[in-house]
Amino acid sequence: MQINRNLSHQQHQHDHTNSTSSPTPDSLINDITLQPIATQIFLETSAARAIAGMFAVTAIIITCIQIYNHLRYYACPNEQRWIVRILFIAPIYSIDSWFGLMFFKNDYYIYFNAFRDCYEAFVIYNFLSLCYEYLGGEGHIMAELQGKSISSSWLHATCCLAGRQYTITFLRFCKQATLQFCVVKPVVAMAIIILHPLGYYEDGDFSAKGSYLYITIINNVSVSLALYALFLFFSSTNQLLRSHDPLLKFVAVKSIIFLSFWQGVLLAILEMVGVISAVRLSTDSSIAVGTVAAGYQNFLICVEMFLAAILLRFAFPHATYKKERGTSKEGALSIGRRTLQSISSNLKETMNPRDIVVDALHNFHPNYQHYVQHST
Repeated sequence: MQINRNLSHQQHQHDHTNSTSSPTPDSLINDITLQPIATQIFLETSAARAIAGMFAVTAIIITCIQIYNHLRYYACPNEQRWIVRILFIAPIYSIDSWFGLMFFKNDYYIYFNAFRDCYEAFVIYNFLSLCYEYLGGEGHIMAELQGKSISSSWLHATCCLAGRQYTITFLRFCKQATLQFCVVKPVVAMAIIILHPLGYYEDGDFSAKGSYLYITIINNVSVSLALYALFLFFSSTNQLLRSHDPLLKFVAVKSIIFLSFWQGVLLAILEMVGVISAVRLSTDSSIAVGTVAAGYQNFLICVEMFLAAILLRFAFPHATYKKERGTSKEGALSIGRRTLQSISSNLKETMNPRDIVVDALHNFHPNYQHYVQHST
């Protein structure tokens, strides 16, 4: 591991110094890390863990109530399946980040974060699929867009598409760009889990010999492509989605994923310029700079998920489906008879990833060359 390699190098420097002269304690500290010994850093304090835990638990409670209500008033499974999956991002991010903060010094956070990153890709795909469902599927979308010209706009990132028309290729790109993220993220996460114990992956180690630099590049390209495709689709169908309050939903999903992504990029930059540095706990113990940055990332996400939970509550309300289910006596009786067992069954059906596998095989299949418009 990078920390052990650093400590071995530091011990070698210490032995060399002893063989030549008797260093002062201050010069020894400067030779090792140029940082004073810290008995404890903020991320390890009870206050930091309590603050993060309080926000995380509150976010979990708010979102789980929302999920429960959607599963209870499961009036439109084709839509609510995607909504429930999206809502789970707040509890998963909260739990993952809090445990990552609790065990960050032992590098266990790397394994927690790997799972969190996989669900991030899952959410982007589910939001796009929800938009498809709102619009009645690919056939209806193509019927509305086909033949229309793509407006050139720097704001909508369509300046390079001037003069082109909406085609099935455009829709296919949006779908494939989000699906590739669902494939890349788990593969990268598995690579991290394998490489880290072998000493080939350390957060913040941008050396060419390690894998962190290359994995970071792959992740950044993949997430940027997925978010760009999501933005393209949203900008082209914004008017069609107007009745579903798309802007708030888009802001909710993209702010959670996009802002946390760029927050991680900012922390990485702060590492590189030395604003965030390694922490020396004793003469033979230290916390690597990448670990410190990851700790701050997990702390901030715990706090931010509280705000995200509130935003998700307004972006994906269950009241619409409650009204649909309760418009008749039969619907009201159906709600009354709904048990925890049926809610559990709905949850199980919602979290089944089979549809993603089928969709990926369909969209990337070489025979999927021509678009067949469904009758309306």
